Amino acid sequence: MSKLALVTGATSGIGRAFAERLAADGYDLVIVGRRRERLEEFAAARPGTEVRTVPADLSTDEGIDAVARICADEPLTLLVNNAGVAHYMPLADLPAAKARELINVKVLAPTMISRAAVAGMRDRGRGAIINVAGMIAFSGPAPHSQMPRRAVYAGTLAHLVAMSQTLSAELEGTGVQVEVLCPGVVATEFHERQGLDMSVVPRMTADDVVTAGLRGLELGEVVCAPGVEDARLLDAVFAADLAAFGAQSPELATRYRAG
Repeated sequence: MSKLALVTGATSGIGRAFAERLAADGYDLVIVGRRRERLEEFAAARPGTEVRTVPADLSTDEGIDAVARICADEPLTLLVNNAGVAHYMPLADLPAAKARELINVKVLAPTMISRAAVAGMRDRGRGAIINVAGMIAFSGPAPHSQMPRRAVYAGTLAHLVAMSQTLSAELEGTGVQVEVLCPGVVATEFHERQGLDMSVVPRMTADDVVTAGLRGLELGEVVCAPGVEDARLLDAVFAADLAAFGAQSPELATRYRAG
């Protein structure tokens, strides 16, 4: 049976590394990106692989809808929601257009594209979705001295973590897997496009991130953190989340009661 994967943000970085690996593993591909010439260059370099190129801007409704239609119509084996923009800056300094672009690309696009793909995967009893987020999803409690402020960016990645975990639970027993891939700093063009010099920062390769993501599916991981050696740390985070969730009461907590 043929395998078909759709990868967004496939023209560089992690997305391109996914496309390259999946082509080598025998997948037919649908590759999505803003830069038509890079998509076409990738396809031309792989005459032995069936590659459909889809130029689309996932910061727009038109781009999101075009990719969602493909996901609804095609028998996808794997969906990789990788497209991203950074826009690292405090909320008060973030232009409205950039805030909207970031939310569209990292929240609205993966939500709507996954929605379009998941019904068919469920009906076929097979398939997988990988949502590419990052360890910054867990950085909210960090003080300013430790982590530059980037509230919207961190919030979008946290959305991907929570959505992926919840969607995985919804699909339990259907044969469809969901994983959120959370690398740390990766050696790609991503930071350079934001004018950030990361040359002195230790960085993981995009190939290693892809290796972890695909191996994570084999292991049945829902949250895949390629650079975290002790997986018990993640288990502790999620156990604390559930403990807080389960500790709710209809009674007002003592610390909020007057005098």
